[in-house]
Amino acid sequence: MRPNHIVVTFLGMALPLLAGCDLPGRPKPGPEVPRPEAVTSFDTLYNENCAGCHGASGQNGSATNLANPKYQALVDDASLRDVIAHGEKGTLMPAFDIRSGGSLTGAQIEVLISGMRAHWGKGNVLAGQNPPPYKATHPGDVSKGQAVYTAACARCHGVTAQHPGPAGSILDGSFLALINEQTVRTTILAGRPDIGEPDWQGHIPGRPMTDDEVTDVSAWLIAQKPAIPGQPYPNAKPMSEHPAEARPAAVKRPTGD
Repeated sequence: MRPNHIVVTFLGMALPLLAGCDLPGRPKPGPEVPRPEAVTSFDTLYNENCAGCHGASGQNGSATNLANPKYQALVDDASLRDVIAHGEKGTLMPAFDIRSGGSLTGAQIEVLISGMRAHWGKGNVLAGQNPPPYKATHPGDVSKGQAVYTAACARCHGVTAQHPGPAGSILDGSFLALINEQTVRTTILAGRPDIGEPDWQGHIPGRPMTDDEVTDVSAWLIAQKPAIPGQPYPNAKPMSEHPAEARPAAVKRPTGD
């Protein structure tokens, strides 16, 4: 038998066998990882982008309680879209829109918005309650804010940062460095039911807070933010006040001949 006939015969026998085998490196059906922009599952998008700050189920996180039905009723789609896409200045909320340096497409942001509504919205839970608007319609009067704080906040959060109340201090400079006026306003209006924080109706005994009161105390709180946030360290003296031996020795440079 000629050599070329041997090769043809061998291939004819081997090909059917190879067709039924898993060739090395050949992907099996189904394990393909979708491209990031192709992910359209709310659960996946939320868990990968939001849960770290807002909690695995929209609550009990360090940031806004998204699963709070009152929050969902207060915030409109445009405001949600804006904060997700562009972030929130003065806070740790980053921009997620790919055009703003994030990793999400506009379509994925819409999935997050509609998913939040479907999971945590409960219709108009604020019907008949006449809450102040989600966003302030005028600047707050800082000069009036402290009196509002005393009436609405001090019994839980303390009169000063040095004397916190049972719910912890919100006058602490390190805390204030992480929030802005809208953060304060949102928390006052919607509350944080996951941690026992009441909404605007439960801060002052006997009556709800007015729009002006919410606006004024939000402005006053942010006005308490120190220029350089952080704990004061009593031993952190300028180098000029330390003994000479505490300073690093100067490096003696060689002089040229």
